[in-house]
Amino acid sequence: MYIGRIMHRDLITVHPETSIAEAERLVKKKGIDHLPVVNSSNKLVGVISDRDIKSYSASPATTLSVHELTYLLEKLEVSELMSSPVITVPPETTIERAAYVMVEKHISSLPVVDGETLAGIITRTDVLKFLLRTIGLGEDSARMEIFVRDGIGQLARICSIFRDADINIMSLISCPEPEYKGITQLVLRVNKNDEEKALATLREKGIKAKGKYVTDITPWLPEE
Repeated sequence: MYIGRIMHRDLITVHPETSIAEAERLVKKKGIDHLPVVNSSNKLVGVISDRDIKSYSASPATTLSVHELTYLLEKLEVSELMSSPVITVPPETTIERAAYVMVEKHISSLPVVDGETLAGIITRTDVLKFLLRTIGLGEDSARMEIFVRDGIGQLARICSIFRDADINIMSLISCPEPEYKGITQLVLRVNKNDEEKALATLREKGIKAKGKYVTDITPWLPEE
């Protein structure tokens, strides 16, 4: 999946000369955390966040009276507080790459630019929602873990077992086990009504699968 398909396109933006007071009113009214700052050509020149505004309001300026602070925020322009330059990505960036950039750069949103034009924005919440949808998380599903040795055909074997048992795999994720070299964890979700049947079918095939947390996973690892 590419972020161009899930990014927010109906953006609320401000200009560099917009007052901090107006920016504050916008984030409160629209319930947003970030405001892209664009020039007259819709070129992204910065980003100002709700945190930036709150940090400034909680600065030594709070020694001023309410009226004095309000006056100051009306006079102060976004360009004086915005973050610039901005870390951006193009629409063809994958979801996983966007997540990696946000984690590595310690940011919670990524403006999406097409050439030099602002095209959208994606947030950490958007990525998390996509992940939850990808793994099929829901009340009607059951989660189970299978540990297999790295090798060709392991995934095909598991899928064949479920196919022959007429059990639908709703989602499947694989990831290496960092503590056990050569071992991969398969995390599957099946329909809740198929949970017991799925576990029993795997046991019949000599495959260990667990459906709950355990502190020691060694009993569940594949034999040599």
